[in-house]
Amino acid sequence: MKFEPLYRIVRRIPVGRVVGYGQLGELSDPPFSPRAVGRAMAYCPDDVPWWRVLGGNGLILTYRRDPVLGALQIARLKDEGVPVDELRRVDMDRFQWLPTDNELRDD
Repeated sequence: MKFEPLYRIVRRIPVGRVVGYGQLGELSDPPFSPRAVGRAMAYCPDDVPWWRVLGGNGLILTYRRDPVLGALQIARLKDEGVPVDELRRVDMDRFQWLPTDNELRDD
């Protein structure tokens, strides 16, 4: 599957952590553009925690396309202990996942 390298990384994002579209694209091998990452998240399998992928500035971008899905993303993040402010933004300085090489390696 074309987007499987992205999905593999998203499955490894710990509960309570998030990544940006651009960051995720750069972590992937091969790399993907932020736009391609967004497309991949829109069609990801059920076992991929898509709600942990945000705009690089912490914005819940899903809300623009589908307010119901955006509300679901916010609810899932809050359930994981990730606060979302009134502007639908997550504090990336506190909650961004910065994986080590070991966390990304397939064993």
